[in-house]
Amino acid sequence: MNEKIISRLCRECLSETPRSIERCGVGHGNYVFIVECADVKYVVRCSLERDAYKDTIYWLEQLAVIEIPVPKVIAKGIFEEYEYLVLSYLEGKDIGLVYLQLKDDDKKAIAREIVSIQNRVAALELENVGPDWSWYTYVEDMLERAKERIAANGYFDVEKAERLREQAKQLKSYFANVKPVAYLDDVSSKNLLIHNGRLSGIIDIDWMGIGDKLTYVALTNMALLNMEYDTDYVKYILEEMRINDIEKKAFLFYTLMYCVDFMGERGTQFMDKTIEVNEQIIDRLNGIYDRLWDEWSNENKSGA
Repeated sequence: MNEKIISRLCRECLSETPRSIERCGVGHGNYVFIVECADVKYVVRCSLERDAYKDTIYWLEQLAVIEIPVPKVIAKGIFEEYEYLVLSYLEGKDIGLVYLQLKDDDKKAIAREIVSIQNRVAALELENVGPDWSWYTYVEDMLERAKERIAANGYFDVEKAERLREQAKQLKSYFANVKPVAYLDDVSSKNLLIHNGRLSGIIDIDWMGIGDKLTYVALTNMALLNMEYDTDYVKYILEEMRINDIEKKAFLFYTLMYCVDFMGERGTQFMDKTIEVNEQIIDRLNGIYDRLWDEWSNENKSGA
């Protein structure tokens, strides 16, 4: 996938030749470009998978009905060997890119808005949730995937993921009570657009999270820790959600879970790009894990 292909695609489906084409950061299954034609910007997403955007289109339509600020579908189809999806461009930048410019009141306002959005999403009806659905199984699968990637890449200690599988048993009764509820599971330091200090849109919705929406807060927490930013925004989300003691413990566990997930991604190739890894990144992630583990251990001691 390259800019020449995108240019030909735009001429065919939009009847316009792009003024500019910009490749976005690596995704796990899509090539994403921002294309400017005349005075209008579009987002063009491409995939080698067939029916790659069936779920994306469905959820964008569902979310638009409940007034979630998501892109509109402009065009879709097949071009050469690629499935493509052309979306409207939403003004704003990923929250992680502007986080240091946000004021405290901005973080509080964005936290209120994302909690409100997640509450509306939770009311969506879910189809094809089987009777064997299990949140505990989801957690185990996440940890197993992290373990396999860590072992394959060789940059971190596999034991860090293994010990979390053992610790998960402490929350087994909590996990058993998690219901299959819809939530946006990938709005962390990315995919949540901010413009002039306020939430302006949500992008890259290829599926819907099903289960414990605390995980999106933990993912955000881990992302901010990894960027070495303050976690005030996460604190405001948790305050807005009014979580109880067992939920606080689950949130800490989920942050550890995403820490080993981040470890597993380092050195892994997604499409034509490999996730960067170096000694500084390894030391940073190990340090984050150790601090979180100490917090987890202290939490267990105080709760004993």
